[in-house]
Amino acid sequence: MPRYNDYFGPYGGRYVPEVLQAPLKELEQGFQDALDDPEFIGEFDEFCRDFIGRPTPLLPAKNASKALGGAQIYIKLEGLANTGAHKINNAAGQALLARRMGKTRIIAETGAGQHGVATAAACARLGLPCVIYMGEEDIRRQHPNVYWMEMYGAEVRSVTSGSRTLKDAVNEAFRDWTANSDKTHYLLGSALGPSPYPDMVREFQSVIGREIQEQATFPIHTMVACVGGGSNAIGFLSPFLEDTSIRMVGVEAGGRGDGEGNNAVRMADTGRPGIIQGYKSLFLHNSDGQVLKTHSISAGLDYPGIGPQLASLGEQGRLEFTQAKDDEALEALKFFARHEGLIFAMESAHAGAAAMKLAKEMRPDQNLIINMSGRGDKDIFISAAALDGENWKRFLQKESRRKYVD
Repeated sequence: MPRYNDYFGPYGGRYVPEVLQAPLKELEQGFQDALDDPEFIGEFDEFCRDFIGRPTPLLPAKNASKALGGAQIYIKLEGLANTGAHKINNAAGQALLARRMGKTRIIAETGAGQHGVATAAACARLGLPCVIYMGEEDIRRQHPNVYWMEMYGAEVRSVTSGSRTLKDAVNEAFRDWTANSDKTHYLLGSALGPSPYPDMVREFQSVIGREIQEQATFPIHTMVACVGGGSNAIGFLSPFLEDTSIRMVGVEAGGRGDGEGNNAVRMADTGRPGIIQGYKSLFLHNSDGQVLKTHSISAGLDYPGIGPQLASLGEQGRLEFTQAKDDEALEALKFFARHEGLIFAMESAHAGAAAMKLAKEMRPDQNLIINMSGRGDKDIFISAAALDGENWKRFLQKESRRKYVD
């Protein structure tokens, strides 16, 4: 079983108050012990099979490939996992680990809501009480996911500080954990934060890439994933990092375009090294260390930082970065719906938008895989408003006047 370092090149580390040093060391030891234990690995594999529904399919996107020309496109359907996204892989692993370590309460942060839903579902399955911190703005944008979290029995706490989005939810979760670390596990949702979280999240999410290794009976030339914090991307890509014949592309949120507050692009000479929320990486912040505002139509891609391993891979040139703007993601959403019968999550649609461009530049005998990190049910209030505004507005107005009878 490999042992991991705290850093990925210059990034990573554990920059937290003294009160959290001991809980993080305890977590690191618990994680290493669990991965050395065949019983824990078997329990995780069983949970993935029976509850999550793994393996998820690798779909030949024949219609999309024909429509675009160029590469043969395949889509890893993480949206078919229970709860609708890749987030359940890590939530399951950490929840099982927390129970193994004797923790009796789970807390988590969420942005787009998929990590919150996954955590709430895993906790319901394992009988663990759960508190989810979510920014007030994200609650507004992703209310269906709030409904499902509460349906699973989680308590959703609205965060009203700062930009009222994901970074502020992370801050509140850390405050809770600082005060309650003895019996509480903080189930962080992306491959970032203080060590050992980047390693831990990558390991639980790497089930995605390991399945592709078994499913892909063809040469892989290009792999494309969206990148917010980076959990779906690193899980998708990590088993293939040593194969330098594969081109790897991470897609950030281009938002409305250039300029401060219009996007969440960290890797195109706009991110600056910094130490924020317990780890060192590239962040959108000013010379005073103040985190800048971001924007994306996707609530899961507007985080101002990026996971330390992805930042290092980008600087090394092993992982290329590009961006997709809001309108491009919406076009990709429509394209894959109409050609493949798939509703991509807005996050995944960013990967789809970039893949549509890349495929056209490739030969028909080359193969490209997109990680569809989640499905788009959760985004209906966003996508319907953007693509069918007047009809959607009339529907909501009509529903607001409807009287429901018990």
